[in-house]
Amino acid sequence: MRRALVFILCIVSIPFPSFAEWHARSAGIMGTNVYAEVWHEDAAQGERALTEIMQEMQRINQLMSSYIETSELSLINSKAATQPVIISDEMFDLLSLSLHFSNLTDGAFDITYASVGYLYDFKEAKRPEEQQITMLLDAINYRHVSLDKEQMTVFFNHPNVKINLGGIAKGYAVDNAIEIVQALGIKHALVTAGGDTKLLGDRRGKPWIVGIRDPRNRDKQAVILPLYDTAMSTSGDYERYFEEDGIRYHHILSPKTGKSTDSVQSVSIIGPRSVYNDALSTAVFVMGLADGLGFINSLPEFDAIVMDAERQMHYSNGLQN
Repeated sequence: MRRALVFILCIVSIPFPSFAEWHARSAGIMGTNVYAEVWHEDAAQGERALTEIMQEMQRINQLMSSYIETSELSLINSKAATQPVIISDEMFDLLSLSLHFSNLTDGAFDITYASVGYLYDFKEAKRPEEQQITMLLDAINYRHVSLDKEQMTVFFNHPNVKINLGGIAKGYAVDNAIEIVQALGIKHALVTAGGDTKLLGDRRGKPWIVGIRDPRNRDKQAVILPLYDTAMSTSGDYERYFEEDGIRYHHILSPKTGKSTDSVQSVSIIGPRSVYNDALSTAVFVMGLADGLGFINSLPEFDAIVMDAERQMHYSNGLQN
């Protein structure tokens, strides 16, 4: 469940700042473009912060990528259906948080979607047959993931379960990166990975100007927002997809059907932490417009912007007041 691209207009529409205190860097990590921008009076400290940000992103990728055979996640998927697997504290905590969001969203967010999702290949425009989906659908259920806090293990209570952290790991990495720069004394920073963005402070007296891209036009922003000291994550049907016979098959799958959902095109969640927003944007996308906005309206710290299948924009209550 890779996330949809969020445009940061201050870095898209103008060159990097020329004055020395601003420092910026980008790199291809976690299957997307990671961009970071920090302000510090000491150039060496600014560059150190950027280096540590990218190192943290690489570390999380090596730990949680389903595409790296030696990652801890790949180890879990290869063994946890046959025996309890001892895992790191960090992985245990993120799996626990994932299950929390599964409970909170009544299964709309579910890392076991990968039990069917691994059969989709968006680069090759391949999807599973109906028979394959039917055979594996009962493996999609977060309740199949059993965590033992005392033993620090994970076990799958179904032989066909696979998990994927694409809907939460990038947000987690972005939050970690901001914590790292804070520890270095930096008070103004932006870190974005795909659709997950965290803002530390403002942009030296001005807000950060953040744009949500139009799902059907890569070069156009559907919404532009002035933000500071917050986070935003976007899920959309346009980052990994292919079309066949007029149907768009994309990476955000309904846990109930094992198929791409089609009631909305884009969901953005604004809230205090990227790791929360990451999971919630996926959940609201799966829930659909009415249920998704109703759900977000019940969470005081979060807001949502949804573009429906007819390309109409909808906002949570907090953004309408």
